[in-house]
Amino acid sequence: MTNHLPLGKLKPDLLADLLSRHGIDDPRVKIGPGFGEDAAAIDMGDRYLLMAADPITFTPERIGWYAVHVNANDIAAMGGTPQFFLSTILLPEDGATADMADRIFADIKEACREVGCVPVGGHTEITCGLDRPIVSGAILGEVAHDHLITSSGAQPGDELILTKGIAIEATAILAREKTDVVIAELGKEFQMKASRFIQDPGISVVAASRAACREVKVHALHDPTEGGLANALWELAQASEVGLVVHESEIPRYAESARLAELFEINLLGMIASGALLIASAASDTSQILQSLSEVEIEGKVIGHILEKQQGLQLLRGEQSTVELPRFDADEITQIL
Repeated sequence: MTNHLPLGKLKPDLLADLLSRHGIDDPRVKIGPGFGEDAAAIDMGDRYLLMAADPITFTPERIGWYAVHVNANDIAAMGGTPQFFLSTILLPEDGATADMADRIFADIKEACREVGCVPVGGHTEITCGLDRPIVSGAILGEVAHDHLITSSGAQPGDELILTKGIAIEATAILAREKTDVVIAELGKEFQMKASRFIQDPGISVVAASRAACREVKVHALHDPTEGGLANALWELAQASEVGLVVHESEIPRYAESARLAELFEINLLGMIASGALLIASAASDTSQILQSLSEVEIEGKVIGHILEKQQGLQLLRGEQSTVELPRFDADEITQIL
């Protein structure tokens, strides 16, 4: 009997096995395929070339705009600057129109202007078997050798800072994809506000990365996506070979996100979380990082700290109750969509 895999990212053990058996070594590759890393880094002599790729599959709304931002986030999470964007645009056999293609191209152009990169190519086709358009993006960026940041640099004693709040992207997706349910239960005004979460508070972490790294040497950055904050913390910890503790009461969340999680009976910690940025840095640098974020009107909050690996991944509930940090085989919103 075939064991079908769940929606979303491959399980860590399977991904590690595939990478170990099918990877290719090259001395120019500083950061290659690896669990928890946001992008690849290739040594180009005087700097690193950064490369990342991500598709947009959960929602057809503004997918060209989405694709640019989620890919740019991966470059920003390495401390780099997005430069060039490529896209593979797959349009559904039933329903593809010139207007649909035009909207996607226009959204890519708009988002590239917002993050400061240039669309340089790709491929567009009408594809059988799809019920919605899909955009798979790839992005190139660069970073100076001494400014490269990875997910593997967190150290015991570091504090963990989270920008904005959790489940930003999930909030927008649920409001857009489950419009009738959300309006019926929570009202039209609520639905409209939640659907705009991709713009406000926004899914980009480019500005947050630049601000956090402006004055201090951050040890690690990570961009929470599928599986939410919980899976991002697991990825960071595994990449850095550390443990950590997170205070549940300190995790910033939006009222709209919490209401939707309650409505659909899913866990906020496991909902796709583009828009937030995890920062691991020396405790002595926390004040400066929070100040730099504040100067560009981005909220940041200390949610925990890094431990030795043998201490595991802990979620502190209340003052004394500690449980193992949950981990999600699939993003929580896949139960609903």
